[in-house]
Amino acid sequence: MFVLGIDPGLSRCGYGLVGRGEDDSRLVARAAGVIETDPGADLPDRLLILHTELRALMVDLSPDVVAVERVFFQVNVKTAMSVGQASGLALVAAAEAGCGVTQYTANEVKQALVGYGAATKDQVQRMVARVLGLAVPPNPPDAADALALAVCHLTTVPLRRAMEAAVAREGSSS
Repeated sequence: MFVLGIDPGLSRCGYGLVGRGEDDSRLVARAAGVIETDPGADLPDRLLILHTELRALMVDLSPDVVAVERVFFQVNVKTAMSVGQASGLALVAAAEAGCGVTQYTANEVKQALVGYGAATKDQVQRMVARVLGLAVPPNPPDAADALALAVCHLTTVPLRRAMEAAVAREGSSS
């Protein structure tokens, strides 16, 4: 299974594709980067560029699942709006490509990766490097956050499935 993490942003939208290694025991980064738009350009033009690039990523990388960061809380309303717009484009591009889609808050990702929901960007970057066997933490932080989203999904899905199976077994024995 390949999971494409998307850290949405209008100026900088991070992406990271993670899959299992050949022995299926370790996670491997397959791609990572940032889509950038010119902050001086008109909003519709920036959204079109982002949408076009996200659609191209879906075609080029062929993920099974796309994990998008869910905007949970933002103090800056202008930032929240632009992140929300970028998030919506990522969700649409994934749906258009027929991918499964999931969302995680930043705190959920930090909790899954670092074990602490208020972890710093530096802690997340270092843990992503450790989990993926990278010599140095991924940079820029947008790409590291996207890889973290993909890792979060790949590491929490087995636990979630096991819990659902246990609940189903318990429900059928009642």
